[in-house]
Amino acid sequence: MRHPADVLFAGEKPFPVLAAVDHYAGSEKLMRKALALQHELGPVFDLTCDCEDGARTGAEAEHAEMVAGIVVCADNRYGHVGARVHDVTHPHWQRDLEILIARAGSRLAFVTLPKVRGAADTRHQIETLRRLEAAARTGREIPVHVLIETHGALREAWDIAALPGVESLDFGLMDFVSGHHGAIPGAAMKSPGQFTHPLVVRAKVEIAAAALANGVVPSHNVTTELKDLELIRHDAERARRQFGYLRMWSIHPNQIVPIIEAMRPDFSEVEEASGILAAAQEGGWGPIQHRGKLHDRASYRYYWELLQRARSTGMVLPDEGMRRFFS
Repeated sequence: MRHPADVLFAGEKPFPVLAAVDHYAGSEKLMRKALALQHELGPVFDLTCDCEDGARTGAEAEHAEMVAGIVVCADNRYGHVGARVHDVTHPHWQRDLEILIARAGSRLAFVTLPKVRGAADTRHQIETLRRLEAAARTGREIPVHVLIETHGALREAWDIAALPGVESLDFGLMDFVSGHHGAIPGAAMKSPGQFTHPLVVRAKVEIAAAALANGVVPSHNVTTELKDLELIRHDAERARRQFGYLRMWSIHPNQIVPIIEAMRPDFSEVEEASGILAAAQEGGWGPIQHRGKLHDRASYRYYWELLQRARSTGMVLPDEGMRRFFS
């Protein structure tokens, strides 16, 4: 019987299935702590090793070397470790890439590009990345995540999302608010202001729409709350249910589990997805009736992506769904 991955995306780009959490760490100690938590929870979050904010001035090369060592170390069991490089105006951004690709290009899960000023910056950095991959003979094109945090990047978010190799658009709330020179109050950097200020809401909606229309994952900014787990969960739920974000940053281990829980699909819908896809597979992927409702490839695509998203958040799937689609 044919697998949904072979049937539902013929001739078009499959939507990326990424972990629901993108966890940032800037020091070696915090990176290794995050890897230990990954061993405990499983591959339900990605780790982004930060070369931009993590490196001391004058020690950028040493920091990038350390990050490359983390990517290739034995503790990276799941291959869910990426890196954020310096921004395109920084003199070290290309050297970051050179070190990372030369030492860890075969295992680097993704590269995150901060503070791009538009599609031209993004294209230039991606072309540099591809040239370095070819020189290092990595045999692969590393996915690119792009931070939308400048006026120019927001204006050209649709063009950026359409660039080959882009896998995620990430909203950089803090720098976006700072870039308004006091016109947006500091209260918009945290809840509830981040979900109510019109200029911030406009940015979030535009980024999510551009990403989803181009087959790219929209990734929500961090919450500044570190201890109140219910507030962290509520922020993630709002990002997911009201703004369409499928992934969210974390900056503290306390934030990871509440975000994952908020991003999980409803289990009753997961059960329904498993039953519909099993019946569709039995029927050769033609139209079917399931519990009195008609389903065809349009709904199969929705339910297949939902099932993959559920699995990426660590949900226990129905036995038949696991056996048919993930064994």
